[in-house]
Amino acid sequence: MKADPRRTAMNILDTLENGRRTLDDVVGDLLNRRALPEKRDRALTTALVYGVLRRRLTLDWVIGQFSDTAFDKIDPVVRSALRLGLYQLLFMDRIPEYAAVNASVNLVKSAVGPRPANFVNGVLRTAVRRRQNLVYPDQAADPVKWLSVTRSFPEWMIRRWIIRYGPADTVRLCDTINRVPPITVRVNTLKSDYARVREALGREAARVADGLYAPDAISLEAPKESIEDLRGFQDGWFQVQDEAAQLACLLLNPRPGERILDACAGLGGKTGYLAQLMKNRGTITAIDADGRKLEALAGEMERLGATMVATRRIDWLNNRSRQVLERFDGILADCPCSGMGVLRRNPDIKWSASARQLARHRDRQAGLLSALADLVRPGGCLVYVVCSTEPEENDQVIDLFLKRHSDFMVDLAPAGPAAAARRFIDRQGFFRTMVYPHAVDGFFGVRLKKKRS
Repeated sequence: MKADPRRTAMNILDTLENGRRTLDDVVGDLLNRRALPEKRDRALTTALVYGVLRRRLTLDWVIGQFSDTAFDKIDPVVRSALRLGLYQLLFMDRIPEYAAVNASVNLVKSAVGPRPANFVNGVLRTAVRRRQNLVYPDQAADPVKWLSVTRSFPEWMIRRWIIRYGPADTVRLCDTINRVPPITVRVNTLKSDYARVREALGREAARVADGLYAPDAISLEAPKESIEDLRGFQDGWFQVQDEAAQLACLLLNPRPGERILDACAGLGGKTGYLAQLMKNRGTITAIDADGRKLEALAGEMERLGATMVATRRIDWLNNRSRQVLERFDGILADCPCSGMGVLRRNPDIKWSASARQLARHRDRQAGLLSALADLVRPGGCLVYVVCSTEPEENDQVIDLFLKRHSDFMVDLAPAGPAAAARRFIDRQGFFRTMVYPHAVDGFFGVRLKKKRS
């Protein structure tokens, strides 16, 4: 059977809705050369999946207007097909209406039968005829509902952002999150240099630009090939990493020869930059609770030429798996979080996050920092980082930690390479980046210094 990008997109959306897996995991499993050999088909699938996830609430509102069946009574497979069809009709210019309708009808017909397919056909054709008559919530009467539906964000997110940023900036924030972000890479100076990588990428993408803030960042749009096939990738010349994540690494300011702990290393994005900043001299111990991630990290360090990284599997919050470690000059704690600062790259988080989860994240993050506190040598530093802009995971975590650990203080004036990040550090010593207005991912960080006495 010929590979079908729309069918692959529907499978990805169904898998996300029926389980607890992340978008990255599902896309990695279902969207690859084996499933879709043609680059064009993979690009269409990606556009459909991410587009539907970015606009899901708006699409569901429209379905509710044109369907005689209550939304929560619609079969999940049928819902996914309707969302795909409507997204193409309302938000994609290059796909003919008949193609969008027929493709969704055929997907449902082959999956669940002709009767649901007729239902999909009716809803989508009604949407084609009546799309100019769509009615949205009244902005003046209910600004939260209006913004939630028209920009496709849960009301609880909109409500807290309006309180914090005001209505106008919340609109701008939502609009920025909903735009497709550029791909940002970090030049790996262990293997190449900035000019060489920029020149190479300039021949392989429609647009290439210097980073806005981070010294080793390059952004590119519409690459001719997948990232793994671009010149220099296999040789370790660069690593995909948003500028906010790069700047967060600079807060640690690791020096050659130091002993560094990357406490929540994941797949090694920040580990690679720490090794680069240390000029591959010293030691980095990369820790994660997931052994599969550590295996992938080891392979990534080999690609990057970072030979001073050792991995260990530890779950910091499980006392039975804790192991005695030496003390470190610096620790980077890139803690698991809600991901509310990376919604533009992971739109599935819109629909999986909740306000209740934020308090649970806060308590776990504060607990993780406490588990790491004794591993910092006197005079050393512990850098807390999350890709979240929410107070529960930002200021509140640091307040909890400092109340429990009077031997630490916020470093208000980090020196060295951290100067590139200093423009984002406020009077409290808190590092904050925002999708709007900074045009990078939303990150929070703070450099906590352990007192010598």
